Amino acid sequence: MKNTVSIACIMAAVFGVAAPAAAFEPDRPVEFIVTAGPGGGTDIFARTIQAIIGKYELMKAPVVVTNKGSAGGAEGFVYAATNKGDAYKLAFGTNNAYLLPVRAKVPYKAEDLTPVAALASDEFVLWVNGKASYNTAADFAAKAKEGGLKIGGSQSKDVDQILTSMINEATGATINYIPFKSGGEAAVQLAGEHLDANVNNPSENLGQWQAGMVKPLCVFKSVKLSNDTKVAGDKAWSDIPTCKETGIAIDNYSMPRTVWLPAGVDQDVVKFYADLMRKVSETPEWAKYLADTSQSPSYIAGDDFKAAIEMDGEAVGEVLKREGWLAN
Repeated sequence: MKNTVSIACIMAAVFGVAAPAAAFEPDRPVEFIVTAGPGGGTDIFARTIQAIIGKYELMKAPVVVTNKGSAGGAEGFVYAATNKGDAYKLAFGTNNAYLLPVRAKVPYKAEDLTPVAALASDEFVLWVNGKASYNTAADFAAKAKEGGLKIGGSQSKDVDQILTSMINEATGATINYIPFKSGGEAAVQLAGEHLDANVNNPSENLGQWQAGMVKPLCVFKSVKLSNDTKVAGDKAWSDIPTCKETGIAIDNYSMPRTVWLPAGVDQDVVKFYADLMRKVSETPEWAKYLADTSQSPSYIAGDDFKAAIEMDGEAVGEVLKREGWLAN
């Protein structure tokens, strides 16, 4: 067989013209930085992706997962941001990547990170105790206007408290927000009748729902959840009505599961990892992960992801400004 030489290589040799660079592909271990502690939603998100990449050999380089979840995830994002231009470090988080610098004094800016992709959306459900007299969002809103209700959630000035502020704005109520370390802790407090409600993600209250200790009133989504598998007696996720249609005028509120690179990386690096995440999102294992965690599929990358970040940032920014939670 005759050897073949590309025109680009001939030009490079004869005229000193640089040959086009090969597309990026990692040739050493890639670090997945989890901006949360072990066992939580973000940790499971990253490790599920790691497992799928390994099973299907979607890239040659191995993946190493490290947890850096202090300061509400800021530790991990700061670590990624300080490794500017490093194509071997990916941070896994939520919308906290670009909201943390807005609502807290952290040593990085959103511009210090490069958006790669979002792969899923964690939905939010209004949950009340199983013994509560109200059975609709309208019933809850009416009770909330009377005052004295307590909603529990994860962290302060984060997604749960932001949503609580939006509920107050939409209903004219003044619901007191009680922060806890995690959604799991808020679920236990609601089941024990120490709270009137929480706005946990579906999976965080699943066990208590199955035990009849809590019940869902509505989902903060423009359409119902699509999963019609029976999960609590004869009830499925798809049986939960939307909040907007049943008494709380909030159309859509969700938390994206996101992937980031440090700023300063080449565009072909971003493209490689965005394509990698797209391949992950097309596997049956990813579909199972979404079903198991009751998340919605929402792979977006490139300009679509940037537009979604801008839209979410503007919506949340209005709440932060209204509540006086802006860091600067």
